[in-house]
Amino acid sequence: MVASTRTNASRATTILTLIIRYEHDIVIARQRSRQIASLLGFDPQDQVRLATAVSEIARNAYTYANGGKVEFVLEDTLQGQSFVIRITDEGPGIADVEGILEGRFKSKGGMGLGIIGTRRLMDYFHLDSTPGKGTTVLLGKRLPPKAPRLDSKDIATIVAELARLPAQTAFEEIQRQNQELMRILEELRVRQEELINLNRELEDTNRGVLALYAELDDKAQHIRRADELKSRFLSNMSHEFRTPLNSILALTRLLLERADGPLTEEQEKQVNFIRKAASDLSELVNDLLDIAKVEAGKVVVRPGEFDVSTLFSTLRGMLRPLLVNPSLNLVFDEPSDIPRLFTDEGKVSQILRNLISNAIKFTPRGEVRVSAALSEDRSSVIFSVSDTGIGIAPEDQERIFEEFTQIEHPLQKRTKGTGLGLPLTKKLAELLGGSINVKSEVGMGSTFSVRIPLTYSETKPQDRKTDLTIDPSRLTVLVVEDDPETMLLYEKYLKKSDFQVIAAQNLTKAREILKSAKPFAIVLDILIPGQDTWGFLAEIKANEETREIPVLVISVLDEKKKGMTLGAEDFWVKPIERNWLLERLRDFQKRRPVKKILVIDDEEISRYLIRSYTSELSCKVIEAPSGKEGIRKAVEEKPEVIFLDLIMPEMDGFETLNELKRNPLTCEIPVIVITSKVLMEEERKRLEDRVTRILSKETASRESVMAEVERILAAKRKEKGL
Repeated sequence: MVASTRTNASRATTILTLIIRYEHDIVIARQRSRQIASLLGFDPQDQVRLATAVSEIARNAYTYANGGKVEFVLEDTLQGQSFVIRITDEGPGIADVEGILEGRFKSKGGMGLGIIGTRRLMDYFHLDSTPGKGTTVLLGKRLPPKAPRLDSKDIATIVAELARLPAQTAFEEIQRQNQELMRILEELRVRQEELINLNRELEDTNRGVLALYAELDDKAQHIRRADELKSRFLSNMSHEFRTPLNSILALTRLLLERADGPLTEEQEKQVNFIRKAASDLSELVNDLLDIAKVEAGKVVVRPGEFDVSTLFSTLRGMLRPLLVNPSLNLVFDEPSDIPRLFTDEGKVSQILRNLISNAIKFTPRGEVRVSAALSEDRSSVIFSVSDTGIGIAPEDQERIFEEFTQIEHPLQKRTKGTGLGLPLTKKLAELLGGSINVKSEVGMGSTFSVRIPLTYSETKPQDRKTDLTIDPSRLTVLVVEDDPETMLLYEKYLKKSDFQVIAAQNLTKAREILKSAKPFAIVLDILIPGQDTWGFLAEIKANEETREIPVLVISVLDEKKKGMTLGAEDFWVKPIERNWLLERLRDFQKRRPVKKILVIDDEEISRYLIRSYTSELSCKVIEAPSGKEGIRKAVEEKPEVIFLDLIMPEMDGFETLNELKRNPLTCEIPVIVITSKVLMEEERKRLEDRVTRILSKETASRESVMAEVERILAAKRKEKGL
């Protein structure tokens, strides 16, 4: 019989219930858990994990409570389906639950170690026990992503299949366990051999990497020579691309206006092609520079008062020329009951222009509607751009805010773009203290909503203070977590340690704390409803005052690659382990003082890239836009390593290097040349004995830059005997 219960949050369907009275019932519970796991679509390894966990907890119920009950349940929630096993008993209960879960308690029979091991095998584990009233243990594991969603008919089929499966004897179960153990031992042996081979490879890494660089340089020499003219031009003129592009656009406009005589029909077509290509390239360059400036914190916000109705009127006239399709209407709803905004009107206009032009591009017929309304708390204006266009699939609605992402669609091929408009729009909205989201359905259209605060506020540290009770003898850890139970767990884990918790339930509170105190480390949950936690992580790493604070991302989502890319020191999938947390915090405690890297380059984007590449090294990056400024900062800051560009106005890289090597205060600092200039043989020889490495801007990557810096820092530590 299948029993079912429903709550507001989930639906739980009982598949099977077993009573534990005799020792043989433990064997049956193990068998049934494995059989049900197999029928639910779990792979053999997860089947063994589930069977082992159930066997261990059922044995505890039999040993300490003379029996109990095992219920196998399929739980259906909005987040997905899970296989949940509930094991209950009416025994004496457990007096020190916390001690067992933290690994501090062990009975003569070994109780406690089995519970800890079981907890590690499961996605979800909960133990509830009261002395004298028994114990309840919940074990849960999410169904595999590829497993189909099960309904009541599927559950009935599984129950019928279980009835047909015969119960095995204890001897047969032991045989099966031995087979599983043999298979696991064989896998461990294979992995051990792989680990040994990997260690051998790692031992040769230092020599191998250097040899590989040399080999790649030799093989690339012919290609660089063949492409010398183009590379030389790009290296010298890349920072001035916009000047010739603007000239091309201006000249083509003169030609199309027939300023110097008539054009044939074919000539006009050719000039239009040239103008379109130059315009596309100019848009790409401008978007790239805008994004780089926002990320580097170089964009200036110029707030001022303006009316939404005036803004809409301006946009209506500005965007009317884009409406070349008679089947499409652009409608601006007249705003009402909206006070004047005090923010950067130009950036709000740029945000709306990007969204409206996108909507026009991808709406073959119907309408694009622009509206504005006050938020419920009357602190912000919500601008909405709705269309009846092609729509966006749910799986693509986050990807569209990633740089250079363009969704495959026949209409997309006819309306080429850079893939930078929406990422730039998102960054501009966040710059003004707002946010952006999208609701869309394929074939039905999309609605982009941008929340902009009525008043732009760049809060200074002295304007916002938080009263924090801090023990000066302990290091502070800012924990950004919205779940009170998890926050309590952090406080218990760090109790009686060298660290103390500063709690923040949301990003607003976290930012407030960072204004008044600089924590030793930050623990960040990325699943906080309505909060852009990834943006907060990027914000921490982009801010010079917080960039050096190590961040541990701890969440139920396994997004390690993204977290590490954005600058997190480490990543852990919940449930959190106390020992791991303490070990990582103690590692941070042992760190040496922050090292300094000096980047001498007149190109802002190049300096930003080096800063981004070295963000994981906990180094302070100092920037100098000219050779003279670089020499001054090298003397003042005494960096561990200098990145030097060769092509700079006034004083180029060769002259700067000469001055650095002449000065006794800077002559010993290792210099890495990173340039887009194609070096002639004599130029390379001039540099070889004076610089540590020569990197190309075209081929340099995060890995190559980090490897060079780490090698230099490691050599310095070795010299000092550290």
